[in-house]
Formats: sequence, C-alpha cells, structure tokens
Amino acid sequence: MKLKKLVIRFMQILILILVVLIIAYLGVNIYVNKTALKYMSTVDEVDSKQAIIVLGARVFKSGNLSPMLQDRVDTAVEIYKKGKVKKILMSGDHGQQSYDEVNAMKKYAIKKGVLERDVFMDHAGFSTYESIYRAKYIFGLDNISITTQEYHLKRAIFIARVFKMDVSGISADKRPYMNMGYYKFRESFAVCKDFVGAIFKVKPKYMGEKIDITGDGKVTKG
Repeated sequence: MKLKKLVIRFMQILILILVVLIIAYLGVNIYVNKTALKYMSTVDEVDSKQAIIVLGARVFKSGNLSPMLQDRVDTAVEIYKKGKVKKILMSGDHGQQSYDEVNAMKKYAIKKGVLERDVFMDHAGFSTYESIYRAKYIFGLDNISITTQEYHLKRAIFIARVFKMDVSGISADKRPYMNMGYYKFRESFAVCKDFVGAIFKVKPKYMGEKIDITGDGKVTKG
C-alpha cells in the first residue's frame, strides 16, 4: 500500500510539473510575440537606423544562399538602397572553414549593388541570441533594424528590446518555404531558451574586440 501511495504521489507531482512547464511555455511564447508586434515594420515604412542585421541561415555547398537567406539579404538590400541604413551587418555561422554563411551573404549583397565598405560580418553569430548580443556589445549598435522571416523575427526583436535597443523588425517572407511547420515548432522552444538567456544576459562563448561599424566593413574580413 505504501508503495502504491508513493507511486500515486510521484505521478501527481510529475503531472503538476508538466502542467506548470506547459503553462510557462505557452505564456513565454505569447508574451514574446505580443511584445514584438509593436516593433515590426515594413520596407517602405521603417525608420532610419544605424544598421540592419541580417540573421544567418543555410548556405549550400555551392556557396548559394538558401531561399530563406536570399530573401533576408534581398530585404536588407532594399532597405539599404532606400537610404534607411548606411551599414549591413551579416551575422551567421562561420565556425569552420568549410562552412561560411557570412561571406556568402556579403558576396550576394555586393552583387546586388551594396558597397563592400558598407557590409560588416559577424563570423560568430552562431545563434539568434549571440547575433543580437554581439551586435550590441561588439559592434556597438543601439539603433537597428533586423530582417528575417516573421516566425523568427519576433524572438530577435524581443532579445533586442531586453538589451534596450531601438529596433524595427522587417519580415523577409517573400515566398512559401518548405518545412515551415517544423521551423515554427522548433522556434517555440528557442523562444523559451532565449527568453531566459536574455533576462540573465548570458554572454556568448565568443566575444572579441569591439568593432566600429561606422568605418569600413573590410575590417571584418576573415
């Protein structure tokens, strides 16, 4: 009987913990999405900012950008050509010589007419959180636009707001994308992780020396 009562008690506690976690998961996602909505804009309506951050995504072995990433860079180029920003910060994964998001993004932007000196690269933007953190504390940005797909954009905006950055988010959704159900599901858990990280201002694994983004983007070659 004692064992049975212990098992029942254990199951009750387990169910309670699960319910609390589900409520927290839903609550955080609702809060982050609601908070970010007021800071979203469009290419035509966005205010002038110091720079626009392009968050990295998959680059193929050929060096071509994936559709999602191409649309993010295209959106940034549109805003740059409208004179709403003077600099573009490409932030992505360049942790290995064999995989390089940021140089691929830069090359594509230059082909689209962006001046090389106006393109900066953050080679250690391994996650959305690290990209925003490093934009603030390495590149000294306080007044920014961010572009990525909408499902991802709200988390980036929320992180920037926690870091007290003046931010406008511009959706880069230009077409339907494959596997969006999976991406959105994964994003909901990333929101919870970065919510905690942003509140406690967890430092990225890699920091480095500060970079003056008002100068020449060639200093970020690598």
